[in-house]
Amino acid sequence: MANDIRQKRKRASDKVSVEIEDAGLSSELSAIEDEFIPKAPKKKRKKKAGKESQTDSEAVKVDADEEAYDEGEVKKARRPRKPKPEPVYIIQDVERRDTKFRGRLGYACLNTILRNKKPASDAVFCSRTCRIDSIKKNGMDWVKELGRKNVQDLITMIQWNEDNNIRFLRLSSEMFPFASHPIYGYSLEYCSSLLAEAGALAKKYGHRLTTHPGQFTQLGSPKPGVIESSIRELEYHCQMLDLMGVGKDGVTIVHGGGVYDDKPGTIERIKTTIRDVLPQHVRERLVLENDELCYNADDLLPICEELDVPLVFDYHHDALKPSSIPPAAIIKRTNAIFARRGIRPKQHLSDPRPGAVTLMERRAHADRCERLPDELELEGIGIDIDLMIEAKDKEQAVLQLYRIYGLEEVKHESLRPPNENQTKETKGRKSNKKAKKGEQALIDGVEGEGEDSVNVDEDNVEDGVGDMVHA
Repeated sequence: MANDIRQKRKRASDKVSVEIEDAGLSSELSAIEDEFIPKAPKKKRKKKAGKESQTDSEAVKVDADEEAYDEGEVKKARRPRKPKPEPVYIIQDVERRDTKFRGRLGYACLNTILRNKKPASDAVFCSRTCRIDSIKKNGMDWVKELGRKNVQDLITMIQWNEDNNIRFLRLSSEMFPFASHPIYGYSLEYCSSLLAEAGALAKKYGHRLTTHPGQFTQLGSPKPGVIESSIRELEYHCQMLDLMGVGKDGVTIVHGGGVYDDKPGTIERIKTTIRDVLPQHVRERLVLENDELCYNADDLLPICEELDVPLVFDYHHDALKPSSIPPAAIIKRTNAIFARRGIRPKQHLSDPRPGAVTLMERRAHADRCERLPDELELEGIGIDIDLMIEAKDKEQAVLQLYRIYGLEEVKHESLRPPNENQTKETKGRKSNKKAKKGEQALIDGVEGEGEDSVNVDEDNVEDGVGDMVHA
């Protein structure tokens, strides 16, 4: 359309110019064109926001009292989101039972209510960890700051536990990432004041704090390098407890480890490491635990009684790899060692996941425990024992047992309903070829998976790998 108009204008202009040229009327051409020949409309260019020519700027004057602004620069402010109302949880009644047990119940490493706080920036947890590459990229101060944040959140967890009558907690082994590493390891002295604060709070409330290094701590390995790594790991846990001012009840628990195709020879190496190699302050905190694959109470009790090292009895592990000795007899014998050492006895309780059939499936912990062991009802056994509840629901598993047995007052607002669709499949362990291969590796003797391997197991950090912080 615009092109047609321009062509008509050109033809009309040429015709008029020829006819009136001799008459000297060419000066009036523009006036005639303007009157009789329409012009194509000009496209207006949009001004870029915030960019005004100097001429325009000088031409436009605004009174001092008048506010001038460019509409392109005005952005609508986002309305703050309304906080979501707290969900209403339906908590079912529980079947009440009686018990003679009067010890403490505890949980391991993670508090699900604090960890799942929203927004995510408000979450409280003690397992911020990383990979070696992140340490190389960001430096040692960066990884140490992760440890500092973990201890700060530990203080919050201890206070929450006190407010909810839980006075027994296992510390995460990921509190200080790679602190025992041969190259990137570091002392915890930089965080001594904060650790002392956490320990003082636990002592004020009478809380028990313990640790459980992972499956790569192998006291019976035939390789000297693995023994050295295991000792560094134990020393790291002991330093953490020492700087917190935790007394002798703050034990460090390890399993027997792999068998290395020679169980009797491995048992002798375990005894040699404990008796002749471990530093004295590490040995004073060391306790052994029967496991579900390699070493049951039959295997470990002779070591414990010979070396005066307490045995933490795990009911679930004993069910999977039973001893010839009845649990009640095992408990009496190991309680005698605890008494000689002046340490309060400690046990572990967990249930297999519903529907579990294979050994690998049955190893995985259920979300909660349905009842306390019958052995705790026997005379003189369940009075002074602390029972660690190794369950996926952590503090919720403890609170449920409180309700069932009337052990402590429970705040309704602290309760969460159990998962209705609990299955045998878990993120940590599944019934597949890879899992079976891992099971065999544990039996044969696990000695790490490279410098980036994270030292965790089912009993340790939050039932899985710690929360990875990416640089």
